[in-house]
Amino acid sequence: MSSTAPSGRAAGTALVVLGLVATLAALLVPIYFFDGNRSAALSRSGWHDDGKGTWKTEYGPLTSLDRDFMRNVRAAGLWELPAGRTAREQSTKRSVRIVGDHVVDGDTELDKRVIQASRALRVTLPNRPTAAQQKYLDDIDKARGEKLDEVLVNHLRKQDGGTLNLLSLVRDQTRNSMVRSLATRANTIVLDHIAVVEETGLVDYDALPHAQ
Repeated sequence: MSSTAPSGRAAGTALVVLGLVATLAALLVPIYFFDGNRSAALSRSGWHDDGKGTWKTEYGPLTSLDRDFMRNVRAAGLWELPAGRTAREQSTKRSVRIVGDHVVDGDTELDKRVIQASRALRVTLPNRPTAAQQKYLDDIDKARGEKLDEVLVNHLRKQDGGTLNLLSLVRDQTRNSMVRSLATRANTIVLDHIAVVEETGLVDYDALPHAQ
């Protein structure tokens, strides 16, 4: 009897340890996968955390995602407006000139809206395009004729596709009424831009980024 007691206690201890390990694994695995999926989604949307946390405002909490969305709207307009004017004034293709009209009208409205929102929410906005967006403008400036149409249309389509990913994330997560209003209107305008850009027949879909 006495020789079997330690063996029984050891077995019981082992079962307790295994139970604790299993419980810990059950807790950690969902966190791991949730964080991984969340990180992948955020990566695809292309937003950046400014590290300033969440601000209290009269329109609701303002997160780093909200602020980055506002800055993205402003930066997009800083290159899309001149690109739209180029399409409207220099393209010999009617469908591309229509793209120019839609881009200029839509981005002019969004620029005014985001500036108004930034003043109300005290968010600093960029006053120049990003390096990648400036390269878009340089590419457009160097192109001529049919090449101009192709470069311009495909850069716009790539930008608007990325913006749409960010918009869906913001609309899903924001609790700020002013940001939600801006995102709702931006969503309508971006979808309109994508539609007229694709109607040109010049979009190279194989060159667009694909979800992993």
